[in-house]
Amino acid sequence: MLTQMRFDILTIFPDYFGAPLSCGLLGKAIAAGKVSVGVHDLRGWAEGPHRQVDDTPYGGGPGMVMKPEPIWKAIDAIRQDGGTRPLVVLLSPQGDVFEHRRARAYLESGRLLLICGRYEGVDHRIAEHVVDETLSIGDYVLAGGEAAALVVIEAVARLLPGVVGNPASVDEESFATGLLDYPQYTRPPEFRGWRVPDTLLSGDHAQIDAWRRAQAKALTQRKRPDLLERIRG
Repeated sequence: MLTQMRFDILTIFPDYFGAPLSCGLLGKAIAAGKVSVGVHDLRGWAEGPHRQVDDTPYGGGPGMVMKPEPIWKAIDAIRQDGGTRPLVVLLSPQGDVFEHRRARAYLESGRLLLICGRYEGVDHRIAEHVVDETLSIGDYVLAGGEAAALVVIEAVARLLPGVVGNPASVDEESFATGLLDYPQYTRPPEFRGWRVPDTLLSGDHAQIDAWRRAQAKALTQRKRPDLLERIRG
């Protein structure tokens, strides 16, 4: 079973990642050597005095497009940087939508190179001929792929054994079983007149398990019926 994961990030804003990668679960996983992250400044592969990584789009239109040459050079260099050959993923609104089962698949790769798009996007020749996959984290547009890269890293890294303190948390949470997670409660048993369901206070574990399964299914039916259709299919 895979016990370590390597992430490489290609970005024009390497400073973006300092704090997020140094705290919480990710910070602990990196300190423990379970996760390693290399942050690469794309401008290091750009040419000219201004290290330009973008240019105007052919055909006209607003904004700028990220040039293919520095991205190609960077990918080629990182691929040859020893160890496992990375799966190369371009972060873009045009990509397949990220979900739990894809996070599982990424974990099996052992190494992931995430390319952070910016501006009006990346020259399509990179998406068409160079990267392995194009990925979106949702149906909306961000200023760039940096926030998306952090989403992918955390979603994948927490699946590694030992990153989350209680392994059962990963196995039973939303999407791991194909359903949304059941409702969670903690002390006190009553808050502002709102009581914790009696079943959870009963101590009857079989009854609690049945309640949780029923609640997970009902919550999924109400909020994400598409997940139930996928299970049935």
